[in-house]
Amino acid sequence: MKHVSGATLKRSIALSSLVLCAAVLPAQRASLTVDTSASIAPVSPMLYGLMTEEINYSYDGGLYAEMVRNRSFQHRGKNFASWLPASRGNGSVEIEGGTDGPSTALPTSMKLTIKAAAGEQAGVANTGYWGMGVKPSTTYTGSLYARPDGARNAHILLIADTSGEAVATADVALEGTAWKQYTFTMKSSAKTVASSTFHLEILFDQPGTVGLQLVSLMGPTYKDRANGNRADLMGMMADMKPHFLRLPGGNYLEGDTIKERFNWKETIGPLVDRPTHRSPWNYTSSDGMGLLEFLEWTEDLKIEPVLAVYAGYSLKGEHVTGAELKPFIQEALDEIEYVTGDITTKWGAERAKNGHPAPFPLHYVEIGNEDFFDKAKTYEDRFDDFAKAIRAKYPKLQLITTMPITRGNPDVQDDHYYRSPEEMFAMAHMYDKTDRKGPKIFVGEWATRTGSPTPDFGAALGDAAWMTGMERNSDIIIMSCYAPLFVNVNPGGMQWPSDLIGYDAARAYGSPSYYAQALFANHLGDHTVKTDATGLNSRFFWSATVSTADKVLHLKLVNGSSETQQLTLNIPTASARKATTSTLHAASRWETNTIERPEAVKTVVSSADWKASLPYSVPGNTIQVIDIPLK
Repeated sequence: MKHVSGATLKRSIALSSLVLCAAVLPAQRASLTVDTSASIAPVSPMLYGLMTEEINYSYDGGLYAEMVRNRSFQHRGKNFASWLPASRGNGSVEIEGGTDGPSTALPTSMKLTIKAAAGEQAGVANTGYWGMGVKPSTTYTGSLYARPDGARNAHILLIADTSGEAVATADVALEGTAWKQYTFTMKSSAKTVASSTFHLEILFDQPGTVGLQLVSLMGPTYKDRANGNRADLMGMMADMKPHFLRLPGGNYLEGDTIKERFNWKETIGPLVDRPTHRSPWNYTSSDGMGLLEFLEWTEDLKIEPVLAVYAGYSLKGEHVTGAELKPFIQEALDEIEYVTGDITTKWGAERAKNGHPAPFPLHYVEIGNEDFFDKAKTYEDRFDDFAKAIRAKYPKLQLITTMPITRGNPDVQDDHYYRSPEEMFAMAHMYDKTDRKGPKIFVGEWATRTGSPTPDFGAALGDAAWMTGMERNSDIIIMSCYAPLFVNVNPGGMQWPSDLIGYDAARAYGSPSYYAQALFANHLGDHTVKTDATGLNSRFFWSATVSTADKVLHLKLVNGSSETQQLTLNIPTASARKATTSTLHAASRWETNTIERPEAVKTVVSSADWKASLPYSVPGNTIQVIDIPLK
C-alpha cells in the first residue's frame, strides 16, 4: 500500500470539493455585449463591390445580352461552331469560309450557297448559348452584315425547338453586292413565361450566294442600354448594393500571352471594328463587352470603376521589362485618359466619339493581377515604372499592388483568398492585428469554395464568418469583392466551381453565398463599435457597426456550428422599439440553390420588440443580421 502524506490528502479532499461544487453549480450563460457609445474605427464606404471576368461564360453567354453564339465566326479551330444548316421544303445550303469581310478587324465571313426552288428556303441556324432565352410579348433587336449575290430575301425567325413554331419573325431585303449592315426587330408570341428552348434561323428563298458577318440578336437590356446587359443579372447585382466594379478582370486582363491580353483599344468603337480575342479560359471573347461597356455598367449601377491595367506579364510567363515596358505604360496612361479625360484630350475625345462625352470617376488603379505568379520576379521593377509614370500625370490616383512589395510605395495591396469553410472560420481574425502603418488592403478576390456550380450553405457560412472579420477591420480593408461572380450552369459552361450567381439563357438565381453578400452589404454602418463576448462556441462570429444618421446598430451573428447557440445579448443603448431581423438558415451545410430550385435557401425577414438585455438563441447553420434602433 502506497503511503499518502497528510498534505497530499488535504489537497485531494479540496480538489474533490471543487469538482463537486462545479457539478452542482449551473453553467454560466454565454453573452455578447455591444457598447455603441464606444466607437472603434470608421467603416470604409467602399467595402463591398463586384469583380468579374470572362470565365464560366460570364459575359458572352451571360451578362452581355447577345443571344447569338459565335456571331463573328472567330472560334479557334471551329469557325462555324454553333451554326448549322437549316431549310424549309427541299432547299439546301453549302457553308464555307468567305475570304473577305466588312472590316479590317473582321476580314473573313461565312459564305452560303443557297439552292432553293419556288416555295423553298435554305440558310443557317444558330443555337445560342445552350439555347436562346425567349419571353412572351418581348421585342428583340438584331443586325447582320451581308454581301449578297443572288440570294437577297432574308427571312429571320426565332423557332421553338420542341414544336418548330416561329414565335418571332422579320424580313430583310438585301441590296447591292457590297458589304452592308442591316437591322431588324421582331416581337415574340411565345406562350411560356421564360424558356431557353429556342434558336435563330436565317433563311433565303432565292438561289445564289451570300456572305454573312457579325450576326447579332439582343434581348431586352438593363435601362434599355444599347449593346447592354441582361436586365435580370444587372438587377441582382443592384440588389447587392455594391460600391465599385473591379474591371476588366483578373486572368482575363493578362491573357495567356501578351497578344491575348485585354487590349482595351481593340474593344472600343463599333462592333465591326473589334477583332475579338481568345480568353485564358479557352474560348473566344466577342469583345462586345468592351472598355466603354464596362464603364457604362458602373454608371448604370451608380458605382465607380476600379481599373486594372495590363502591367507587362501574362499567364504563361511571357513578360517585358525596362524599355520594352514603355509601350504598355503608355497604353495604361491612354486608358486612364479614356476613362477620365475631358473631350479636349485625345482619348477623352475618342470616348465622346464612341457615344459618351462625360468622363467617368476614377480613384483606384490596379497595376497587373496576381503578379506573385511571375517566376522571373520582375513585378517590383514593373510596378515602380508604372507608378512613377501614372503619378506624374495623375497624382491623385490611388495605386494598388497585386502582391507585397518593398518599392514603388503602393497605396493599397490586393490580397486573394480561396478557401474551405473551416479555413475561413480560422481566418476570420487574421487582420485583427495587422500593422495599420502599411498599405491599405483590397481583398480583390475571395470565396469559400464548396458547392458546384454555385456555393452551398456551408460556403455561405464561411463567407459570412470572413465578412465579419473584414467589417471589424474595415479601417484597413477598404474594399473587397467575391469572385467569380457568374456561371452559366449548362454542361460545358463552367470552368471554375463555386460562383455567386448561376443562370441559363432564360433564368438566373442567387446562391446562399449571394444572399449572405447582399445581407452584409445592405446592412452596414459607418463605424465599428466595441463588443465583448464570453462563452460562445468556436464557430460563432459577429460584427457590430452603427449607422450614425439613422441611429441603428447593425449586428451580424454567424453560427457556423450545427448546434443552437444560447446567449444573452446586452445592448445598453438599444431603444424599446422593434428590431428587424434578417435570417439566412439551412438544415444542413450541404443545402443549396439551383436553377430548378432557386430559392431553397433565401433570406427571411421578421421583427420583434427589443430591449437592453435579453436571452437570445441563434440556431445552428444560421446567418442573422439584426437592425436595432438606438436611443
